[in-house]
Amino acid sequence: MNNVSHRNGGPPQDGYRLDKQNGKLFGVCSGLANSTGIDATIWRIGLVVATLLGFGLTIPIYLAVALIAD
Repeated sequence: MNNVSHRNGGPPQDGYRLDKQNGKLFGVCSGLANSTGIDATIWRIGLVVATLLGFGLTIPIYLAVALIAD
């Protein structure tokens, strides 16, 4: 395995893991960035916009991922 600590914007990795070293709150968006190859800032903006537009499940889903993922 690679010991790469910061992969935001790089090629996607296999599986999903929280990235607590590069994360702002729980590392969910950084983990999504690592697994999809999309920058973490885009994920953060998307989650904030989804929350502001009234998608009520955004925050519970975020918290569930933060608590369930390793």
